[in-house]
Amino acid sequence: MRMALDLAQAAADAGEVPVGAVIVDESTGEVVSTGENGPVAAHDPTAHAEIVALRRAGAALQNYRLTGLTLYVTLEPCAMCAGAISHARIGRVVWAADDPKGGGVIHGPKIFDQPTCHWRPVAEAGPDAAEAGGMLRDFFRKRRMGTVKPDRR
Repeated sequence: MRMALDLAQAAADAGEVPVGAVIVDESTGEVVSTGENGPVAAHDPTAHAEIVALRRAGAALQNYRLTGLTLYVTLEPCAMCAGAISHARIGRVVWAADDPKGGGVIHGPKIFDQPTCHWRPVAEAGPDAAEAGGMLRDFFRKRRMGTVKPDRR
């Protein structure tokens, strides 16, 4: 999770919402891929940290099925990301901060609980919620104060 938090900070420094993701092969401890939020820079509404990490993992492993891997992310995945996690067949997803407004795992649509969800990873809130949540609050406070440009491109 430490690496994901560092990626989230890099995203914030670039003016993106501070979310970072890391995909790990738990059997070897190897980091397979990383991702940080990048919708503003990429002009891509799907460039969430989780999606970026999933795309990179698929490319690195030359496989769209990512079974047996764990995704660590600094914020509870949204519905779009939860759907992608399910399609990729990630084995486990661990997030730091809950997202009561935009989450899609334990809040909102609860994607993995839906009867139509074909793959349900182990999903759990993990460590560092206070740090990840603080980073998000600080980012949005700065945006409200005008010290971070809003993402209206």
